[in-house]
Amino acid sequence: MNQNIVVAALISITAGCAGTAHEAATATANLEPRSGSQVQGTVTFTQAAPDIVRVSGRISGHIKGAKGFHIHEKGDCSDPKAMSTGGHFNPDKHKHGSPYAPQRHAGDLGNLAFNDQGIATFNFVVGDISVSNDRPDGIVGRAVIVHMDTDDLKTDPTGNAGGRVACGVIR
Repeated sequence: MNQNIVVAALISITAGCAGTAHEAATATANLEPRSGSQVQGTVTFTQAAPDIVRVSGRISGHIKGAKGFHIHEKGDCSDPKAMSTGGHFNPDKHKHGSPYAPQRHAGDLGNLAFNDQGIATFNFVVGDISVSNDRPDGIVGRAVIVHMDTDDLKTDPTGNAGGRVACGVIR
């Protein structure tokens, strides 16, 4: 009899874990070149906890170094220079900052490190955003931008990150 209870408990725990993993919201942005660049790639956003999102992906075609990486307010990549995306996603009206500053734009994701081959592979977590389109902090339907230059993580509102060289709508 005790063995049946243990088996039932294990099935319940396993089913609960499987359900949680299966229900994690995920969205993807396929980045395409803008401003005459060759920068392209894929970014995946996965809800890791109620207020934490995992950001992972691979982007290629850039020059070596740290390059600004942001979520912008509008999911419109139609402009050849990606200016149709508007400014950084900033629902709380904070000043620009690093992705781990206590107050920052929700879309401030910092810099990606591009290697000698012009490739950035990344996997990190950030807070203050959600993989949704029905919450004030929701990023689905917005755009991801890779910039030409390094984000200085302080200059408001853009971090002096330069032109927009890749754009993708988060779906």
